[in-house]
Amino acid sequence: MKKLLGLGVLVLMAAAVGAYVYFKNCYESKGPLAQPVLVVVPKGANSRLVGQSLYEAGVISQPMLFRLAARFTGLDKHLKAGEYLFEPKISMAQVLDKINGGDIYYRKLTLPEGLTSAQMVEILNHNDILSGEVLDVPAEGSLLPETYSYKLGDTKQDVLNDAQNQLKQVLDYEWKHRNPDVPVNSPEELLILASIIEKETGVPQEREIVSSVFANRLKIGMRLQTDPTVIYALTQGKSDLGRSLTRKDLKIDSPYNTYQNLGLPPTPICNPGKDSIHAAAHPADTDFIFFVADGNGGHNFARTLKEHNQNIKSWLEKKRKDNN
Repeated sequence: MKKLLGLGVLVLMAAAVGAYVYFKNCYESKGPLAQPVLVVVPKGANSRLVGQSLYEAGVISQPMLFRLAARFTGLDKHLKAGEYLFEPKISMAQVLDKINGGDIYYRKLTLPEGLTSAQMVEILNHNDILSGEVLDVPAEGSLLPETYSYKLGDTKQDVLNDAQNQLKQVLDYEWKHRNPDVPVNSPEELLILASIIEKETGVPQEREIVSSVFANRLKIGMRLQTDPTVIYALTQGKSDLGRSLTRKDLKIDSPYNTYQNLGLPPTPICNPGKDSIHAAAHPADTDFIFFVADGNGGHNFARTLKEHNQNIKSWLEKKRKDNN
């Protein structure tokens, strides 16, 4: 009898060891997932519901084993809600660690440099993942162009608030560290100047030089005479002009028309990026007061009207050659 009991104990021990080895192998080995997949863990979901969702998504092959593992490890009390991205062959142990750690999936949305606030709001309102809707367009120039991360459940207003906060931080920093010779009287004026620089050039190495041209014009009381401000006067930032400016356009009666008015326009004409704000605060040390397109995406700069007229002549000649 004792021998039978001893044998029974050994059998049970062997079975227990075998079950443990099997359990451990299933828990730690590669899973069945073939392609990356997103799975949402609802708020308040228990291990049974989560396990079933993971099984249906192909992340795990044994939902019952998932429940047992969650209970055995104590992680069933710490399943954090959210959207999770699971990579191919992820193990059950890694799945539980991911959900327990709240390693949720963040999506990205880019608000490009040079767009108006109305255009940025349009991008946000066309996003199908973010909830809610932005009803009021914020002040021009109050949003920082950047790539923003967001998670499932975030609202469009959340991203908008983030863009506003980021802009304020960048502007505050650049204002505090600006070149003292910059001819602007407030952070708001610095932002206006940055918005003009943003629209005038997309060539990174030119930004500080373009900034110097406008700074030099402001210092000598010369009109800025910049086309983007006239375009803004015509469109109010609600759309692209869709055509070239005409001589008649340059005579429009608007405070944004820098061909007719001295100084800066009353508000920014777009949302400038970090580099343009930095350029406005740190213009290059030049004597340039003119610039014109060089026909290659950049500009030619000049100190005198004579040099400027020669640059215009060169640009027109290149334009004629390109059209032939």
